[in-house]
Amino acid sequence: MTASYAREAGRTMTHAPVHTEQHNGCLISIYHDDDPESPRAWDNLGTMACWHRRYHLGDEQPREATPVYLARLVNDLYDDDCKAQRLYRESGETRDDLYGISEDWFEHRWADDGCARLLDAISDKAILLPLYLYDHSGITMNTTGFHCPWDSGQVGFIFASLEDVRREYGAQRVSGKLRRTAEDALRAEVDVYDDYLRGEVYGYVIERDGDHVDSCWGYFGDFEEHCLGEARRLCCQ
Repeated sequence: MTASYAREAGRTMTHAPVHTEQHNGCLISIYHDDDPESPRAWDNLGTMACWHRRYHLGDEQPREATPVYLARLVNDLYDDDCKAQRLYRESGETRDDLYGISEDWFEHRWADDGCARLLDAISDKAILLPLYLYDHSGITMNTTGFHCPWDSGQVGFIFASLEDVRREYGAQRVSGKLRRTAEDALRAEVDVYDDYLRGEVYGYVIERDGDHVDSCWGYFGDFEEHCLGEARRLCCQ
């Protein structure tokens, strides 16, 4: 396929389209969107916290260790400065001993249960899903994990407080059905973010007799499902 050049609102395409076709007297060209907006800049339900040495991922990139971050999240969700510490309180410790959170304080306590007490406490106040990253000739993310033990692993979490879920859906309480709906919404956010990470973002340019007719960018996922369909619809107007 030869290179094509299309201009729209100052945008110059200097690479070949991934798809071209004639439709209703128009030439449709589909391109990769080289400058897409990160979907994490949108009004999302969830918050992504990710730990990675090389990549800037998600919404938050905590410098503190994972158990310390989760402990702070527990305390924020319960509006209690010592809730997380009490979960790992040892015999003889007073309330004064529990103020402040540090990696050293948790080091020998959370290792025995892999932060299970923190995660259980979070699940009573929020919906939290794990985030996994596969890094091999590009990166991809999901909430279920990958089969490769060498190039993949858990990289963080996506979560939404039950308070935010109630507000988002206008509900008085989070039922089991609503919780599943919110979980699906969080997974959908991860799917769109994965499209962004993999470069699966597209735009179309429509031309008729060599003249620019219309163009639009920022279609995430399979271009045939949304981007191309929208371009075909416009050609029929």
